[in-house]
Amino acid sequence: MQDMLVRLLHLPDITEETKLLASDGIIVRRPIAPEKSLLVSWVGRNFSQFWASEVDVAFSSIPATCYVAQKDGEIIGFSCYNTTAKGFFGPTGVAERARSKGVGKILLIKALAALKASGHVYGIIGGVGPAEYYKKVVQAEIIKGSEDSIYKHLLRKNDQS
Repeated sequence: MQDMLVRLLHLPDITEETKLLASDGIIVRRPIAPEKSLLVSWVGRNFSQFWASEVDVAFSSIPATCYVAQKDGEIIGFSCYNTTAKGFFGPTGVAERARSKGVGKILLIKALAALKASGHVYGIIGGVGPAEYYKKVVQAEIIKGSEDSIYKHLLRKNDQS
């Protein structure tokens, strides 16, 4: 998996899409400390423990360097930035039942806009799966030679001995 570079100066306007989601009862916002364990657990159950660890790190900042999407008080998605490395976007995920509604796009743009607000001109989308999606939504470009990424030597075993 490669990393992608995205220019943050001209992110898409998501005002109308955010209003449309809100009219369907979907809210995208920053979570607060009392929600940490709920979000970390949800990400671990629905995606991976690696991603749950990154969400945990997001709560070490105030405000948290993540966003949550919710409907009727239930988590339906999340996005993080500045968790594995400064200037990095990710991880991000949306529950299967909430996909294809634009939730992922809002989570992406809000996190990238927060990177921009913190002084970054470019952001890195780390270890990209859906490269075509990021190219389409934010004109991200593959970083040549990034196959050898920050994730190369992740611990993969949990030795209980």
